[in-house]
Amino acid sequence: MMDKSSSTRPARLGSFRAKFILVVGGAVLFDLLVSGGLALWNVQRLSRDATLEVGQGLEAASQEYIRTYADSTAAQVSLLLRQVHNDVGTLAGVLQAQIDDPERNSDVGAAIARTSPGSVSLSYDQKANWSQNAPGSASVVSVWGYLLGQDHQPRPDVQSDIQTSAVLDLVAPSLLQRGASKLQMYYIGSKERPIFRTAPYTDQAQTFDRLYPGHNEANFWDFFFPGLYESWQGWAKDMKTRPVADDITQTAPYTDAITGKLIVSFFHPLWTADRKDVAGTAGADITLDQLAQTVENVKVAQSGFGFLAMSDGNVVAINSTGEKTLGLRSASDASGTGVTGLERSLKGSSQPAIAKLALDREQGIQHLLLQQEGNQVPYIFIVKKLPATNLWLSGPVRQEAMSLGVVVPEREIEASLYAAQAKISEATNRIVLYQILAILMSLLIVTIAVFAASKRITGGISALADAAKRIQAKDYSVRVAISSKDEVGEAGEAFNRMAEQISYHTENLEQLVEERTAQIEDAKEEISTLNAQLQRENRRLGTELAVAERIQLMVLPLHQELEEFQALEIAAYMRPAEEVGGDYYDVLKSGNRLKIGIGDVTGHGLESGVLMLMVQSVARALQEAGNTDAVKFLTDLNSALFKNIVRTKIDKHLTLAFLDYDGKEMILSGQHEEVVVVRANGEVERIDTMDLGIPIGLEADISAFIKTREIAFETGDLILLHTDGITEAENDAGELFGIERLCREALRLKDQSAEKVVAGIIATLMLFIGSQKIYDDITLLAVRHR
Repeated sequence: MMDKSSSTRPARLGSFRAKFILVVGGAVLFDLLVSGGLALWNVQRLSRDATLEVGQGLEAASQEYIRTYADSTAAQVSLLLRQVHNDVGTLAGVLQAQIDDPERNSDVGAAIARTSPGSVSLSYDQKANWSQNAPGSASVVSVWGYLLGQDHQPRPDVQSDIQTSAVLDLVAPSLLQRGASKLQMYYIGSKERPIFRTAPYTDQAQTFDRLYPGHNEANFWDFFFPGLYESWQGWAKDMKTRPVADDITQTAPYTDAITGKLIVSFFHPLWTADRKDVAGTAGADITLDQLAQTVENVKVAQSGFGFLAMSDGNVVAINSTGEKTLGLRSASDASGTGVTGLERSLKGSSQPAIAKLALDREQGIQHLLLQQEGNQVPYIFIVKKLPATNLWLSGPVRQEAMSLGVVVPEREIEASLYAAQAKISEATNRIVLYQILAILMSLLIVTIAVFAASKRITGGISALADAAKRIQAKDYSVRVAISSKDEVGEAGEAFNRMAEQISYHTENLEQLVEERTAQIEDAKEEISTLNAQLQRENRRLGTELAVAERIQLMVLPLHQELEEFQALEIAAYMRPAEEVGGDYYDVLKSGNRLKIGIGDVTGHGLESGVLMLMVQSVARALQEAGNTDAVKFLTDLNSALFKNIVRTKIDKHLTLAFLDYDGKEMILSGQHEEVVVVRANGEVERIDTMDLGIPIGLEADISAFIKTREIAFETGDLILLHTDGITEAENDAGELFGIERLCREALRLKDQSAEKVVAGIIATLMLFIGSQKIYDDITLLAVRHR
């Protein structure tokens, strides 16, 4: 029985109880600190992840909102332009109908002349040398001096155009009142008779005299719109020359001579009845204010804004806030053609980030830093390209696609994100505080429990220690009496059983040694027998693999066979990953025809090598039988192999491709890795074989899947065939050799012989692999046209 007084002794510094308290208490403290620290770390991580997720979600939602807003505004601008296109097209349709029906044209013109003589009756201005109808008509028509006869009356052909264009009085007022808001609509005659009729009535010719001196001495089209008329004449010859498949042509924004406003003109050319030349144009003007109103009404967050720009970066519509933010400077550009353009380009912006923007393509969401009061302020910037139109800007008509931009300060669009992050941070701090309090409380409870448990446990441990000392003194009759039912009691029972066993083994040691020695001798004899059997099996398998490897190497093309082809250089290399590989290549000659094959059996080893030998044998037999049809060759080969695979129960198949060459054509068939062709001029061509067949041995009949492709093969050209053991070879870093690196090596060695090409590529491959294990068979063929 144990000494009960030992349980009441105070714990000495070196006693078990003291150590127990230190170790257990320290372990529990460490566990609390680690678990508490992990909990705090997880809370912080959860806070960070939540902030990130919320931020990403709000940012995505904000960007989607901005993108949707830009799409909606772009649709509004496009709708405005499309309405103008429709109105101009309607006016052009009426005028074109007059041109196409001369008799009706004459009747309508005569009727208008009778009912509205003011539309066709003109008065001559002696000083200015032009004629113009009097006010009161629905439209004003101006006839320049060079279109008047010696009697200062319009020439007969000009008078006919005046009557034709008078139909504008019937159509234009209704179009001006409805549809898109338009400043004016007009008709301009052909280059031979460029009369100018505009609705509503204005002092047209008088204004031109004041703003454009000399216009009456030059042809109207050449003076105001140089190159525009000639572009339309080119369209008349071939409509495919139109930059955009639409007759509507618009100008860049310019200052209108009559109203003084910045406008955009939209023209629809009129054609002669035979559609071989230009007969004039119908047109309409809209003020830039109409476009600007749609764009300037863009308001995202508090200070976001929109702008409309040409593809060259010239901003045609923006509000004052946006103009200041983007650092734009306005200037007028007199082109000398009678119109004054607006020049307010992003390229001239005082903001470096804006000046670098290119608007010739749709940009999507961008993040820019703009200078504001000496600080870098982040902005979100999105550009939406509008539908393309035909644009005239002093010269031939070209394609133009205006862009709508929306600009928003990031701090405004992400205000909700900052608020959410603040709430998450507040909640995180609260959780951390609660967690620290919980750890301190747990530590106090555990400390009390450790002191209480140590008192009860150490009594039994002391009894075990005393009994162990007696065992050490070779008193094997000692036994421990511990009444507790916990682990200490179990340890006491285990100690007693151990003491009994030690006593027994001590008394019977010699007999036990003899029995164990006999058992060891029997085991040694059995191991010796198994080793002998294993050695015989290894020798047998080694012999079989050596025979298979020898047979595999024997059927490969001999070096002298590869040198028989005068027009071609052929070199090859094959290295199996094991003793017997699953790669296949062969060069078969029959008469003046050459067949080069390459394939890769799934896996490697003995079964793959056997299947490769089957392929070589069947291919040789078919070649010798005179099978010259590439599709039938592969179909017959597959049929034979499929039956052998079924019979031998080999769960294998292979990719297989052939090159057929008769001295003129090189025909590729079958599915395998890409074929690399390096042309004499240095061009590298990669030919995908996926559509030329399917793996051999999967189906009984593959004739429906086999296709062929002819490859041009001229003097100096090089063809490479390879298996995936090259492209999928790995270096020590796990990087693949890859098809691109193979192509680069082939291009580098293109002027070498086929032997040197193969040797150079293999040397580079082995250097790349280094000490890494080769997991797959490696095969490479090079065919050069001498």
